Amino acid sequence: MKQSLLTIQDLTLDFTTDTSVTHALQNISFTVNKGEIVAVVGESGSGKSVTALSILQLLPSPPARYINGKIAFYNDDATEIDLLKLSQEEMKDIRGNLIGMIFQEPMTSLNPVFTCGSQVEEAIVLHKKLNHREAKEKTLALFREVRLPEPERIYKSYPHQLSGGQKQRVMIAMAMSCDPQLLICDEPTTALDVTVQKNILSLIKSLQQQHNMSVIFISHDLGVVSEIADRIIVMYKGQIVEQGMTKEILINPQHSYTKALLACRPALHHKGERLPVVSDFMKEKETRNKEQGTSKELENIQYSIINEQRSIDEQLQTTNHKLQTIISVEHLKVWFPSQKTFLGKITAYTKAVNGVSFEIYKGETLGLVGESGCGKTTLGRALLGLIQPTEGKIFFKNKNIAIATTTELRAMRKDMQIIFQDPYSSLNPRKKIGEAIMEPMKVHQLFATNKQRKEKVIELLEKVNLSADHYNRYPHEFSGGQRQRIVIARALALEPSFVVCDESVSALDVSVQAQVLNLLNDLKKEFDFTALFISHDLSVVRYISDRIMVMNKGIIEETGLAEEVYNHPQKEYTKQLIASIPGKVA
Repeated sequence: MKQSLLTIQDLTLDFTTDTSVTHALQNISFTVNKGEIVAVVGESGSGKSVTALSILQLLPSPPARYINGKIAFYNDDATEIDLLKLSQEEMKDIRGNLIGMIFQEPMTSLNPVFTCGSQVEEAIVLHKKLNHREAKEKTLALFREVRLPEPERIYKSYPHQLSGGQKQRVMIAMAMSCDPQLLICDEPTTALDVTVQKNILSLIKSLQQQHNMSVIFISHDLGVVSEIADRIIVMYKGQIVEQGMTKEILINPQHSYTKALLACRPALHHKGERLPVVSDFMKEKETRNKEQGTSKELENIQYSIINEQRSIDEQLQTTNHKLQTIISVEHLKVWFPSQKTFLGKITAYTKAVNGVSFEIYKGETLGLVGESGCGKTTLGRALLGLIQPTEGKIFFKNKNIAIATTTELRAMRKDMQIIFQDPYSSLNPRKKIGEAIMEPMKVHQLFATNKQRKEKVIELLEKVNLSADHYNRYPHEFSGGQRQRIVIARALALEPSFVVCDESVSALDVSVQAQVLNLLNDLKKEFDFTALFISHDLSVVRYISDRIMVMNKGIIEETGLAEEVYNHPQKEYTKQLIASIPGKVA
C-alpha cells in the first residue's frame, strides 16, 4: 500500500484588499504519496502556484487569508505535521530541508551578486551544519549529479554567466542540496528550448528515482507532464476539476477544460486549422449534445494525423519560383568580439550568424527555428537594421539594409516591425496602452490629427480582441496574453509589409498561445503582411509557417516546406529538435 507524504484537505484561500476579495483556492484536496510524481496542471490564475506556495507558507499575509483547510506532511516516522499551524521560525526547518522548491525563473531566484557555488553552499551550511570545505565538496558533487559541465567553473561563476538551462540546473542542485523528501517544481521548463526542456525533465525524473523522492510538478502544458508524471491534477479557477493516472487523463479526459488543454496544442493541428481554445470547450459543456460533439472532435484530433501534405503547402511548392521576393539575404555574417588583448585588439569572435543566404517571399510566413544561442534572434534583428552586419547583404524590396543610412533606415522601418518575446518589457509601464500604440503613428506622421490616430488605435484594439475601454489602461492591468495582443496592435499600427515575431508565444500558456496564434493567422490574412516567425518550438513553427528554416550555431542547417521538414527531416539536428517536442503525436 502506498504511503502518503503530503495530504491537502479542503484548502480554501482568499486574497483580500480594501476593495475586493479574490477566491484563489476553493476546497482543494489531494494526496502526494512517497516516491511518486504528481503534476498540477492549469492556466495562469488557476491556483496551481498558489497551492504550491501555501505548502511552504510563502504567501504574504495579508493579502492571503486561509479560510479553511489543512496541509499535513508526514515525516519518516509517519508523524503528522500540519504545515499551516507552524510559525515562520518553525518553517525554516521545513523549507529547503524536508521540502525543496525550484522556481520558474532561475535568474530572478538566484542572487546576481553571489557566485552559484556560494548560493548552494548557503543552504547546506544552514541545514546540514557542515563546514566550508565539506559544503564545497557536496556542492561540486551536486553540480556533477545535475550534469553541469565543468563544475569547478560553474562553482565560481555568477548567474549571468550561465545559460538558461545551466541556471535551472543550479536551482535544481540547490533544491536537492539537503536531500528533501518532497521537491516542488513550479514551471521549471517554461520558455526553455525544447531540447533543454527535455534534458531538465529527464534530470528531474532521474533524481526522483535515485533518491526515492516525491515531486509536485506544476505546468500549464499537459504535453510536458505526460513525459514525467505518475498522476495528474487539473485545476481551473481555483478548483480541482479532474485528477487521475496520467495515461487515463491523456487518453480519456472527462472534464471539458482538460479536453481543451489537450486539444489546443499546435502539434495536433494542420497549418491553417483554427486552434481550439478553452472557451470553445467550456461553452460546449452547456448541452449534452454539444459535449458529445466535443468528445468526438477530440478523438479525431488525437487519432487523426498530421502525415498528409496540406494543399496550401503543395500550392506553395509549385509556385515558389513565381513568388515575389521581399527579402533577400546574401552571405550574411554577424560576429561579436568575445576576446581582446590588454591593448584592445580583438583575438576571437562569437559568430552569431556565419554566412547565411536565403530569401523570404511576399505574403509567406517563414519559420526560423533553433535552440537559444543559435543566432536566430540576431538574424531577425539584422534583417530590421537593428544590428549592423559584419559582412554580407540584406535586400528589403531591393534596397540594401546593410549599407543604408540612419535616415534611410528610419523611413524603411515604417514598413517593417517586430513583436518581441516579452510584451511587458517592451511596453513602457508609465505609458497608457493607447498612447503606446499611437506613438509610432506620431513618429511617422500618419494621419493629420490625434483624433484620427485615436480612432485608428481603437480600431486596432478591437481587431486584436480588446476594447475601446482598454485605451486608458496601463500595461500592468493586463494579463500576459492581453499584453501580447497590445504589442501586436502596436506592430500593425503602421500597416507594415514585413513583421518579425521573435519568440512571441513561447512564454504563454498553451491555451493563450492558441488564441495568439489564431489572431496572428487572422491578422495576416487581413493585413497581408510577410512574416518571419522565430521560435525554439518546431511544433509551433510547423503550425504557423509555410516554410521552415532550421538554424544551428550561426548557420542554416535545413530549409523546406513546413510539413516536409517536420515529417521528413534530413539533418540530425532537426531530428533532435522534433524528438524533443513534448507529447508529440507521430
